[in-house]
Amino acid sequence: MRVEHLGGVADLGDAVDVLRAVAESNRRHRRPPPAALIGEWFGSAAVIAPSVSIRRVDPAHVFAVPATESNTECVVGGGWIGFLSYPDRGADDLPPRIPEAAGAWTDCVLRLDHTGNWWYESLSAATAPDWLGPAVTAKADAASCEIDWCQPDFDLHQEAVLKCLEAIRAGEIYQACVCTQFTGTATGSPLDFFAEAMQRTVPARAAYLAGDWGAVASLSPELFIKRVGGRVVSSPIKGTLPLDEPPERLRASVKDVAENIMIVDLVRNDLGRIARTGTVNVPELLAVRPAPGVWHLVSTVEAQVPDDLPASALLDATFPPASVTGTPKSRARQLLSQWEQQRRGIYCGTVGLASPIAGCELNVAIRTVEFDAGGTAVLGVGGGITADSDPYAEWQECLHKAAPVTGQDVRARTTAS
Repeated sequence: MRVEHLGGVADLGDAVDVLRAVAESNRRHRRPPPAALIGEWFGSAAVIAPSVSIRRVDPAHVFAVPATESNTECVVGGGWIGFLSYPDRGADDLPPRIPEAAGAWTDCVLRLDHTGNWWYESLSAATAPDWLGPAVTAKADAASCEIDWCQPDFDLHQEAVLKCLEAIRAGEIYQACVCTQFTGTATGSPLDFFAEAMQRTVPARAAYLAGDWGAVASLSPELFIKRVGGRVVSSPIKGTLPLDEPPERLRASVKDVAENIMIVDLVRNDLGRIARTGTVNVPELLAVRPAPGVWHLVSTVEAQVPDDLPASALLDATFPPASVTGTPKSRARQLLSQWEQQRRGIYCGTVGLASPIAGCELNVAIRTVEFDAGGTAVLGVGGGITADSDPYAEWQECLHKAAPVTGQDVRARTTAS
């Protein structure tokens, strides 16, 4: 293991500056692009894999790195970085637009700590490659990526919400996350879209990955799984209010509180399938926190699992994330695949990294744009439906969530554009 402080070079700037600079150097020299986790990852402000070939993989093999003991120094070193898409089809039964899973191993990372210091870390104890110093100190021009967004189909979304309410009244489910999609055509680089959106929205669990298949630009505020050794933590988000509203209204909302508590119970159930008996607990319930464009209700569930529990078993028990499915989970997923016209893709899946020395951290891939190789962009949005949901209010919630990503006015028309 090698850890090298990069304080001897010129001021590297923030995470977006470094990501742009490395990406531009890689493009000029035909190296694979960088991958990045920015926000609140591994006790740091950013973790960047300088050059990594993110390739299609078997979904059963993602994040398959043995669990580690606690790492108090926040060193990451490297590991397996990638994504796993939401597994279910849509009603149109079309195949995935990008790989169902993709990722790769990186032996080294650049890590930005919370004091503003950059570090080069290598699992193999190798020194930084000769090209990296000039790459990170170069200043890349900020380019733009324009996306011509088409608004989701209002009528189809309302129909899906009404069907969900019927299923709730019939006792089939108690809650479900009904989603829809913005689609668009991108002009420019997905990395430039991610960089600009990062600086504008500052999400907590952002991630960027790219390959010859396309790119994933995740502006997520939500932690799906954090695992260090046998300790697993999940922080589901359920409950939303526009950011210009008083936050106390969210905590006082009977609908939003009920929605959050139902999902907390679902996370407790998921983790309980693999946890040591008596170790599942809720250290935080119904905290109000800001996210891009909205307030959210956030709770935290934690558990102890066997140290040797493989990543595949953890994901089998918990994936897809509880907050984007419904209760009961299996039936909600079956119904959602009938109500939602399009496959969700990476939206509502997960992006993250598993390190042999720092553990595993995965986001819930919401506020996430999927780019295919042809430049088509897809942004999923949705919200939890409960017995007292108002269909039009649910549509407005979707628009509020999408607005910081698309830049569109939340007062958009209620019919397809």
